[in-house]
Amino acid sequence: MQRVRKAVIPAAGLGTRFLPATKAMPKEMLPIVDTPTIHFIVEEAIKSGIDDILIITNSTKNSMENYFDVNYELEMRLKQAHKDALADEVHQIASLANVYYIRQKEPKGLGHAILCAKSFIGDEPFAVLLGDDLVVPQDKPALQQLIDAYNDKQTTILGVQKVPHSETNKYGIVSPSKEVRPQDTLFKVTDFVEKPPVEKAPSDYAVLGRYVLTPDLFEILEHTQPGVGGEIQLTDAIRQTMKNHPLYACNFTGERYDIGDKFGYMKASIDFALKRSDLGPKVRDYIKKLAKDMQ
Repeated sequence: MQRVRKAVIPAAGLGTRFLPATKAMPKEMLPIVDTPTIHFIVEEAIKSGIDDILIITNSTKNSMENYFDVNYELEMRLKQAHKDALADEVHQIASLANVYYIRQKEPKGLGHAILCAKSFIGDEPFAVLLGDDLVVPQDKPALQQLIDAYNDKQTTILGVQKVPHSETNKYGIVSPSKEVRPQDTLFKVTDFVEKPPVEKAPSDYAVLGRYVLTPDLFEILEHTQPGVGGEIQLTDAIRQTMKNHPLYACNFTGERYDIGDKFGYMKASIDFALKRSDLGPKVRDYIKKLAKDMQ
């Protein structure tokens, strides 16, 4: 049995929902308080046992590469200013993991972005984490839960959670093979549909940015025709794998934030600030004041 030790983070999107800010900076570098969102995604992968991470970028994402590199000049200036703790924190970022990069030269969709990782992955199972979904774990990272499920089933695992039925048209939605009980953390999937009309959604279980995939997917992606939006859809390729292998969904636990959505991003920023000892009391008092003023 091969261990899942590599992960792919697609980060080549244009971030149009956060324009004009993303005209000058990658959406993955937008901070939750003071930490870029990509940092939390990489951290989740590391805490799930991943050794090597490939980030799929484009020509405008140099700042993301710089973030995970050593900045000797900055560290030196911080130490000269006797800010040793901050210098150590900055240096530690470069030691998080073995992070590699490759550019997606054309915006051909998520499936094409994953295909760019073929040489990096080789003949191994691998994880995919999408940066728009930030998950705060209850006990173990969301990706670790998927990897545990893969170790059990040895096949493709989709990370899912229930979403409001009215929002099923925003996600890839799975068809469970049987009724899913609240205590079911893993169930077999009979179909997987990308952004169905609400009235045709087969369930309320949405795929939320976490996958463990098998390497045979690459051959399928190479022959997958453009689908929704004229792009090569990862969903279409995963459905093809079902002809030869079973497909399972892991109903992972944890608080999930849709930080690709403006309100979701704001909610994450507030919740993260509330949990910090240096900011929490001030933010809480400010929220109470706002609530009182609105009465």
